[in-house]
Amino acid sequence: MPFSIFKCVKKFLLILIILLTAVAGYFYVQPQSYHYLKFNLQEPSGYASTGLDVSHHQGKINWDEVFAADNHVTIDFVYLKVTEGKTHVDTQWKRNRKALLKRKIKHGAYHFMATKSYPWPQVEHFLKNYSYKVGDLPPVLDVELEGFSDEDLIAKMKIWLDAVEQSTGIRPIIYTSDHFYTTKFRNKFPNTKFWIASYSRSPKYLSDDAIVHWQWTKGANINGIGEKVDLNVSKLIY
Repeated sequence: MPFSIFKCVKKFLLILIILLTAVAGYFYVQPQSYHYLKFNLQEPSGYASTGLDVSHHQGKINWDEVFAADNHVTIDFVYLKVTEGKTHVDTQWKRNRKALLKRKIKHGAYHFMATKSYPWPQVEHFLKNYSYKVGDLPPVLDVELEGFSDEDLIAKMKIWLDAVEQSTGIRPIIYTSDHFYTTKFRNKFPNTKFWIASYSRSPKYLSDDAIVHWQWTKGANINGIGEKVDLNVSKLIY
């Protein structure tokens, strides 16, 4: 190989090594760095507030990072999972609740319904682990699973909603999928608001007065949260 060619190859390899080292160093020193929300998703327009809903699936959340001024996104409210069925308590519930109370962040609690179990033990389980505080957002009943029948499921939901309202003084909200809402629940709960999960880019929820929150993605990346997180928009101002 002529000397001039060897010299050029050597110079190229040196530059390549420097670039690879720089890239590797960037990822090495930032193992817990997550994309800012504004860099990976665009929020729907026309809504008043932005919120998260979290559970143990997001692990131990660094709430200081979530609400840091340089996070490039304003989180107005948070919903925390408390219970599921008759016995399960979310392992991060107490920690998350304490952190949000300390920071005076608007937040609420939700129960994941075991749709083929009796509702009363689930009411008691939720209220045993959640105590309503003045300023809390309305409790939420999370309904994602089929019941024995639509009639049976709706009857159980109404028992839970009425009992929790009687205890807290606040009418709970129903969280469910767009499919369940349109095929099972629409017009079945005239005094109850809905929170709908749908990842379509153009649902017509703004014109439906029964719907107050829309969970529009389950894949947001936010500093302070090590796993992907659900993101919601609301018609309500928090």
